[in-house]
Amino acid sequence: MIAIDDTLVSEDIADRHFVCDLSKCKGACCKYGDNGAPLEKAELPMVQNVLCELRPYLSPKAMDVISEVGHYVADPNCTYSTPTIDGKECVYANYNNNNVLTCAFESAYFDGKIDFQKPISCHLYPIRVHKLNNCEALNYHRWKICNAACQLGSRLGIPIYRFVKDGLIRKYGEDWYAKLVEKFERKHTDSENGNVE
Repeated sequence: MIAIDDTLVSEDIADRHFVCDLSKCKGACCKYGDNGAPLEKAELPMVQNVLCELRPYLSPKAMDVISEVGHYVADPNCTYSTPTIDGKECVYANYNNNNVLTCAFESAYFDGKIDFQKPISCHLYPIRVHKLNNCEALNYHRWKICNAACQLGSRLGIPIYRFVKDGLIRKYGEDWYAKLVEKFERKHTDSENGNVE
């Protein structure tokens, strides 16, 4: 782990490669899993505030679920996530003409309708953030449905921390990201030169 300010970052985030390959996975991360996408408490009102703008991007079934359970769900541990349709698709995902799940937040954002791109947990994926006592730990989440993303990332030579650059800057800021890049690149240079501790 590499320490940066109040975070601990797994070295897998530098060593592993990743680039989403929607032509292969069809947006499977929006469909499979134990719950919907994790939401931070501060994101709950943000989601509520854009619901009207999201309507054209949502399926009728998704709108029914949101009407029934609300725009998020909470578990007994006070963690929040997006609702799902029949325990599968995130309500904020919808199939396009190519049968690929697309994100309603992201579609509305790129159409200039909202200024909230998507939940930070989605923006950071495949990084998952775990809160510890006095810091946050950033770890690489391995999931077999993302094998194609690992293969594409390897072919393109793009490490995880470069793939999720925008999400990391959004959550932790430009200065934090610059420190991350400097530490990872120094580690890589030291490794190439045989200066491994």
